[in-house]
Amino acid sequence: MEGGIETLLWISRISLLFCLSFCLYYLLRIIRAGRPRDYAKPSGSATSGVRYAYTGAMHPGRKESAYLHLPTYIAGLVYHAGTLMALLIFAWWISGLGIPAAVQPLIAILLAITAITGLSLLIKRAISGKLRSLSNPEDYVANFIVSLFQLILALDLWQGNISPILLITGSILLIYIPLGKLRHCVFFFAARYHLGYFYGSRGVWPPATQKLSQHG
Repeated sequence: MEGGIETLLWISRISLLFCLSFCLYYLLRIIRAGRPRDYAKPSGSATSGVRYAYTGAMHPGRKESAYLHLPTYIAGLVYHAGTLMALLIFAWWISGLGIPAAVQPLIAILLAITAITGLSLLIKRAISGKLRSLSNPEDYVANFIVSLFQLILALDLWQGNISPILLITGSILLIYIPLGKLRHCVFFFAARYHLGYFYGSRGVWPPATQKLSQHG
C-alpha cells in the first residue's frame, strides 16, 4: 500500500508540473499576442484602469446582470475561493510539506462548505431552463470534478491522511485544468488586465464618479 501511495504521489507531482507548464505556456502566448502597437494618445491612466478592473469593476452593481442574482454571484465567489484554496493545499501536501494537524479540521469544514456550494450551483444549472440552454456537457463535468475534489480533500484533511482516491482525483483535475474549460483560470486574469489597460488608457476606467470620490 505504501508503494502504491508513493507511486500516486509522483503521478500527482507530475500532473502538477504538467498543469503549471501549460498554464505558463498560455500566459506567455497571451502576453505575446496582447501587445499590439497602440497609436492612440493615452487620455487616462492604464495603471488605474487595471486596478479598477480587479476591484471596482468586479462589484455586482457594475456588472450587466450580476446584481439581479446576488446569491448565485456570492456562491460563485465562495466556490472559486474554495477551488483556489483546495489546489494550493493539495500542491502543498503532495510536495511533502506538512499541514498543522490543529488547522486541518477547520480547513476541512471550509472546503466541505465550498464543495456543497459548488454542487448547489451544479444543481441550479441542471434544473434551470435558462441555464441549461447556455450550458454544454463540459460545464457539468468541470463543476463535478472540482466539487468532488474539494469534498474528497475535505474528508482526507478531517481524517489527517492522503488517500489514493484523493491523489487520483487531484491528478485528473490537474491534467484537465489546462486542457478543458478550467484553463479560464489563466484567461480570466489576462482578460481583466487587458480590459483595464485599454479602458484605463482611454480614460474610461475608473468611471468619472469614482475618480471624483478618490480625489474628494
